[in-house]
This record gives sequence, C-alpha cells and structure tokens, in this order.
Amino acid sequence: MEFKQLVEAAEKWCTGNPFDLIFAEENDERRLDFYAEPGVSFYVLCPGETDSFHVWSESEDCLPFLQLAQDYISSCGKKTLLEVLEKVFTSFRPLLGLPDIDDDSFEPYHADMEGEPGPDHQQMGVSQQ
Repeated sequence: MEFKQLVEAAEKWCTGNPFDLIFAEENDERRLDFYAEPGVSFYVLCPGETDSFHVWSESEDCLPFLQLAQDYISSCGKKTLLEVLEKVFTSFRPLLGLPDIDDDSFEPYHADMEGEPGPDHQQMGVSQQ
C-alpha cells in the first residue's frame, strides 16, 4: 500500500477514538506517530515490500501495554494498518481511562463446587428418582 493511503487510513481511524496522528514521515522510514491525552503515545513503522508492521513507544509508561499488539503483529498472517491500530487501541484502553472491552463481553461465571446442585441442575451420571 502506498504511504499516502496509509496516512489517509490512519487519519480516518483517528476520528473514532482519542488518538491524533501527529506526524507522518516517509523519507527515512515509513512512520506514523500517534498521541492521546493523558500522554499516551506510540508510533507505527509501516512495511515496505516485505516487512511487517512494528509498533513502539518512546514512553516507558506505554511500552508494557504494547505487548498485546506486538504479539498480534508477529502472529501468523498479514495484518492491515487498521487491524494493528485497533489492537493498539485495545491495549491502551486502561491508560486512556476506558473500560476493558473484554470485561463487558462476558458475564462472570461462579461455580459453586462445594454446594448441592440447584433445582435447575441435574448431577451427571446420577439418576434422581
């Protein structure tokens, strides 16, 4: 993908979240820099012909949160810029003060291992007569 198209995709992505594209450079490296309050920053190195995406941050506070995105990028299959940016956004949700989306997806499951099964639950292998 041409760098201009990557920049346009990044700008469009920024309209739906707190990040701003603050710098785009194609000369030395195909790099896109992003920033959001309160001091959350990262950059993406975009692939040339054969490389894959790479995400990093100059901020020591942000680096640990990028591990999920880095693992995702290094997993099998080619990734798009938008897929990478979404994974970074998910990784940074706690730093941005946003709820973790995984917490809202599932209701907590509490197994009562010591108690008797309730009236709605049958014990497997035991016939109740």
